Order: sequence, then C-alpha cells, then structure tokens
Amino acid sequence: MTAVTAKRFSIAEYHRLGELGFFAPDDQVELIRGEILLKATKSTFHSVCNSLLLGELYPLLRKRAIVRGQEPIILKDDSEPEPDVVIARHRSDNYLSSHPQPADLLLVIEVSDSTLKYDRTTKLSLYAETGISNYWIFNLVDNQLEMHSEPYQKQNGSYSYQLQRVVLPNQTVVIPGFSELSLDLSSVFPAQIGE
Repeated sequence: MTAVTAKRFSIAEYHRLGELGFFAPDDQVELIRGEILLKATKSTFHSVCNSLLLGELYPLLRKRAIVRGQEPIILKDDSEPEPDVVIARHRSDNYLSSHPQPADLLLVIEVSDSTLKYDRTTKLSLYAETGISNYWIFNLVDNQLEMHSEPYQKQNGSYSYQLQRVVLPNQTVVIPGFSELSLDLSSVFPAQIGE
C-alpha cells in the first residue's frame, strides 16, 4: 500500500495555475509552505479595523515607505502570503518588478479574529523563519495589539520571536523603522456596536 502525499506548489506553479484559470475570479487564496489555502471570510469588525489602520498609516508614511493592503509578499520559493498590511521600504518602481521580499519589509501586520490561532502559530513561524523583523497581530478577540520582534530559531528547529509585547487599544506605539512616528491605537481598534 502506498502512502498518500499532498502536492506542494512553488510560487511559479501557483502563478501558472492562476494564469490557466484554476482559481475563480473571486477566490481568495494564498500560498503558504507550498499549500494553496483559502483565506477566511472577513467579519465587518476585521474589515473596519483593517480600513482604519490603512487610513492612519498612509498619511503617516507618505513618501517615506510603501504601505500595502492585502497584497502578496514573497517569502520563500513556496510561500506568497497576503498579509492585511505591510510597510515596505520605499522603492522607485513601487514594487512593479516583484512583490516585496523579507529584506524589503519593515513591518508585517495581520488583523485577526477567526484566524487568530493560525496567525499566532503558522504565520508567526513563517514570518520569523524568513527574517521578518517586526510582526504585529491586531487581536480583535482580546482587543489588543500583539507586537513580535527579533526572530530566532528554537533548539527544536522551529522559529519564533524573542520579544513579544501586548499593547492596549488606548495606547500609542512607535512604527518600526520610524522612531519619530507613532500610531494611536484608539484610532484603529473599532468601537464595539452598542458602546
């Protein structure tokens, strides 16, 4: 009896499937460690937080960095996630020649409610392994920002971050790479309906 193994895809194969029409136009997918995964449906709370976050970051970082919302980044030959928000180094071609790669990324952000466990484990490990220096999770379950920095490899071979900090929604944080710029989290975390 032969064992069943899943087919793992490279980024090139993943793009080829898209070119061939393998995905429906409204399919929300991303490539993580060779697996093509359907992205979770976004709640209104998630969408509002993501929109407020982008609305705060665009004017703060104009012409100093490139802010991208739910666009691909290239991490490895088999991983092309689409984080909710990315702050990338300014580049004259605006990343027309290729999506940002780890050396380009100042900050990767996921907005998490139904995907919180996945973002804290699989995505965190992938981002740490590829050297993403700063990873933030806007945790909408516990209404807090989880900031991760200084990626490292554990003795068991897995990857994580050495520094982890929790910030409350009424506090202000400094944007990595821009010590003079801060983000007021009360402008990002949406108020609950009925408050």
